[in-house]
Amino acid sequence: VQLVESGGGSVRTGGSLRLSCVASGITFDEYDIGWFRVALGKEREGISAVDCTDGSIWYADAVKGRFAVSCDSAKNTVFLDLDDVKLEDTAIYYCAATRRAETMTIISNEYPYWGRGTQVTVAS
Repeated sequence: VQLVESGGGSVRTGGSLRLSCVASGITFDEYDIGWFRVALGKEREGISAVDCTDGSIWYADAVKGRFAVSCDSAKNTVFLDLDDVKLEDTAIYYCAATRRAETMTIISNEYPYWGRGTQVTVAS
């Protein structure tokens, strides 16, 4: 299993950015994808989870209304669109995969597969 994030970079407050997560070795029919971030000096934070088969998506309150997740199952890719970014969105963003269960989870320990992350830096 391999997850590869891309799309990170520097962006000004209020700007937008699209992150991609390309998955190999799994199918979205069986796995949910989560997005997490780690800011300097802070703990890992789950920000979104998606079931690409039925479109169920969960967002953390911190990003709700500003970030959006979408899937391209044909390309085994999940996108995270960041809009109206804030300074506090600066972090390394990771995607992760977990086998689908009865209830969608955003508990990081329940995700066995992780990408290496992509840095997002927001400047004023």
